[in-house]
Amino acid sequence: MKRYKILVTSIIAIGLLLIGTSDPIRNIRKSTGFINKGYKANLQTDDNKKDGNVQKNSQINEKFLICIDPGHQEKGDSNLEPIAPGSPSKKPRVSSGAAGVATKKPEYVLNLEASTVLKHILEGKGFKVVMTRDSHDVNISNSERAIFANDKKADMVVRIHADSLNNPSKTGASILIPQKDGKYTKSIYEESSVCAQIVEGKMREGGVQVNGIFQRDDLTGFNWSKVPVVLVEMGFMSNYNEDRLMSSPEYQRKLMQTIADGLEEYFMTK
Repeated sequence: MKRYKILVTSIIAIGLLLIGTSDPIRNIRKSTGFINKGYKANLQTDDNKKDGNVQKNSQINEKFLICIDPGHQEKGDSNLEPIAPGSPSKKPRVSSGAAGVATKKPEYVLNLEASTVLKHILEGKGFKVVMTRDSHDVNISNSERAIFANDKKADMVVRIHADSLNNPSKTGASILIPQKDGKYTKSIYEESSVCAQIVEGKMREGGVQVNGIFQRDDLTGFNWSKVPVVLVEMGFMSNYNEDRLMSSPEYQRKLMQTIADGLEEYFMTK
């Protein structure tokens, strides 16, 4: 017990001596200053890493050319063209598309709005981007749009459309890709499918309703394409709420961001 009292007394005495001969405020400032410097240094290191990653991704993305095809045009062209090279089957060259039940906006207008947003996002990521059209008063058939991308040697084509049905309750986006065993699309199916799956995942992560990925062998724009291609149906203009949603700049930005993020992830594997 006596030894314990001596030990406690010694500790108290040493504590009083240290307090009397030190500047506690200065010590606190030194300590917190050291912590703050370390914290700021860590923040700067993290920011540098992020900037470095963005720059690195941008340098990688610069190698790739993406062709965006805003679906339809102001005036449809009912003249027929082959649905594939040498095919006896023919379809109208191009139509003006659907129209919104709520906004009354023509689909060709909506498609170009969204495509322009996508273009800016992709260019911000460093990609090279070309568009089949940047105005409404054009006459470019579906085969000519595919040939345009072929001639440009695009690494991926993204076709932007919107759906419409007699059923006004139907909602959600869809992704269309060339048929796996299609006579004209076998060579581009695999890459188109891989890209579509990644884009679909990003869309779902972003809170976009996606009805799935669907293969088609009857689309002229697919059958004439020699490069991978995906077609995004953004939603249904025949649904009152979804029609209004698709015309919202905020939603367009959100949707196109998910598509752009999916494309970027796809090209990171190349």
